[in-house]
Amino acid sequence: MQAKYLDPAILGSIGSLDVVARQVVEGVRIGMHRSPARGISSEFTAYRQYVPGDEASAIDWKSYARSDRYYVKLFEAETNFVSNLLIDASGSMTYGSGKITKLEYAKYMAASLAYLITDQGDSVGAAVFDGEIQTTIPPKSRKGIINDISRAFEKVEPKPRTHVGAVLGNFAHRMARRGMVVLFSDMLDSTEEFVKGINHLRFRGHNVIVFQLLDPFELEFPFKGTSKFVGLEGDGELVTQPDRLRENYLKELDKLISGIRGACAKAQVDYVLVNTAEPIEHVLAGYLLQRRLMNGR
Repeated sequence: MQAKYLDPAILGSIGSLDVVARQVVEGVRIGMHRSPARGISSEFTAYRQYVPGDEASAIDWKSYARSDRYYVKLFEAETNFVSNLLIDASGSMTYGSGKITKLEYAKYMAASLAYLITDQGDSVGAAVFDGEIQTTIPPKSRKGIINDISRAFEKVEPKPRTHVGAVLGNFAHRMARRGMVVLFSDMLDSTEEFVKGINHLRFRGHNVIVFQLLDPFELEFPFKGTSKFVGLEGDGELVTQPDRLRENYLKELDKLISGIRGACAKAQVDYVLVNTAEPIEHVLAGYLLQRRLMNGR
């Protein structure tokens, strides 16, 4: 059965975030041909990624052979799965070449992932940030948390600047116990500071997933004629002919993406580049299937 995915451009016309999330989750399940209930948390509830200070005797060598990553088996007291979803609400996230911005896409994606997690009986919370953390929703396992998250997301007011690295470092100290942190951001920030942030999280034993969201126009730079580019984070404006910039722009973008992907690989952090023209169900199902294959499930 071939999955019929929702066009991101129509998501806003379907209903509230929680309504869209339910439909997206159904699309994920169809796309995976079976329930993904064990696709998100099973490898985190039975195992977690190795961090400095763990006993070498706890490493699961079979998982290492399959994924080339170190995992340690958890004791029963550690197996209550808790996740936190972090959404970047800085000015650059408000860009959208079509009917959906990166920020709106991130909201739908996070709400859908929250629905999947609570559907498994696990706990999920969320936070919205720009230059600092603005809104937090403490993790809960009850279904009502989806409404809490949806209401909080709908009230988000984007701010000009972002400091992803500082926010990740701050959040690492806020989490009282080990869990999973999922970041939704365009990552148009300092890669060096980002590396410090994810290293803070990893050092404290958290699993991390990074979804880097970029608009198709940002990925392809298809602009023609004389165009005016306006910085969404207070960086001024530029009037020019895009043909003169395209080659250098794409090189710099590739450098940015490669730097982030490489930093994630080094820190044993999952990384997914997301084109916001892609259906959310397709992105989530693809990620979950990849995790299954990595862990031999």
